[in-house]
Amino acid sequence: MSSIDQKMFCYQCEMSAPNGCGSKGQDKGTCGKDSTKARLQDMMIFGLKGMSAYRHHANELGANTKNVDDVIAQTLYFTLTNMNFNFEEHIEQILKVGKAGVEVMDLLSDAHTSTYGVPSPVKVTQNRAEGKAILVSGHNLHMLKELLEQTKDKGVNIYTHSEMLPAHGYPELRKYPHLKGNIGKAWFDQTKLFNAWQGAIIMSTNCIVPLRSSCTYADRLFGYDIAGTEGVTHINGDDFTPVIEKALSLPDISGFDSDEVINTGHHYKAILPMAGEILKAVTEGKIRRFFVIAGCDAPGKDREYYRELALSLPKDCVILTSSCGKFRFNDIDFGFIEGTQIPRYLDLGQCNDSNGAVKIALALSEATGIAVNDLPVSIVLMWMEQKAIIILFALLYLGVKNIHVGPSLPEFMNEEILNFLVQNYNLGLISGDAKADLKKYLGE
Repeated sequence: MSSIDQKMFCYQCEMSAPNGCGSKGQDKGTCGKDSTKARLQDMMIFGLKGMSAYRHHANELGANTKNVDDVIAQTLYFTLTNMNFNFEEHIEQILKVGKAGVEVMDLLSDAHTSTYGVPSPVKVTQNRAEGKAILVSGHNLHMLKELLEQTKDKGVNIYTHSEMLPAHGYPELRKYPHLKGNIGKAWFDQTKLFNAWQGAIIMSTNCIVPLRSSCTYADRLFGYDIAGTEGVTHINGDDFTPVIEKALSLPDISGFDSDEVINTGHHYKAILPMAGEILKAVTEGKIRRFFVIAGCDAPGKDREYYRELALSLPKDCVILTSSCGKFRFNDIDFGFIEGTQIPRYLDLGQCNDSNGAVKIALALSEATGIAVNDLPVSIVLMWMEQKAIIILFALLYLGVKNIHVGPSLPEFMNEEILNFLVQNYNLGLISGDAKADLKKYLGE
């Protein structure tokens, strides 16, 4: 949550006034920086956090991130105290961050596909496991590849959790027969899930939940690279011997015997070759609309909205999804568009693969001559912070409009920022009533 939530103050004045200038009901402090500028800078910082995660993975695989690094440095420089008080220039800087966000997601996508191959659609067993096992959570495919290589003759099975699910689509990862299936759903289920899981666990990136008093898995949980929490063993470098030895010392997995199967592997590079068939289905009226239902999942019944929306879609609509929000509805068999081999559910990948929906939209726009914002596409996002912010910035830079977010607005928005986004990008908030909103999305 933003450091300025629930109060109006200026960062500079807070340094000299214990309760901040906002404690007196003022919108500006003596240094002249109002709450809106402070909030916009807060947005930049959060966006840089998300972009830095993507940059780290791309750089790890050899991508040249010099342009992205320069924008990160320039933006941090922009947020210095008493540096800039111009609203329009704040927006310009946010769009520069968005442009870098587009670049870094393209760099990471290319790095992933050049290293691990272009994903292809695959059915993955869900919540079925056996033998000695390691559960891998997070986003780092480099780490997963190294772990698979080191366990290929050890008698240890590897399972994915949360954002690691799309790894099953990559041919260079899927070729390892001991990469077995997926366990659990979005990141926040881990306390209950990890307690039930009897094997070793390794967190490769963010979304680790600090250990609670009810946790029974501290001695089985490992952190990797910058991911960690107090009370667990940390892996430095790519020697996974401690994780493997722990897995071998534990009993065989039991209690995970579900017959459920879920789909993944619809990377945009796997979908673009279908562009002709998709365009034909659109022109013939077989596909009425595309729905981008994606984003970051979080606890709460209010996010059941996205499942209800997905279930309510007419049979001539296609779902494009990414990030862990898909776990709200990826257990559903949506089938195919009638009379075609086009799946109605397309899992584009991890949060860093969110550029895939834009790539598909741009291809349709080029083929039809219809502007992107006039295409039959509705974007309905689950909101959280950091990575969601860099994705939003990237969409704003590309000029994408008519985005709907929920269940609530980002905490850092105030009326001035919201009005700007509504007026210039037609940003909207979901109502909470999926069926009512669906009529609006369909233009009924």
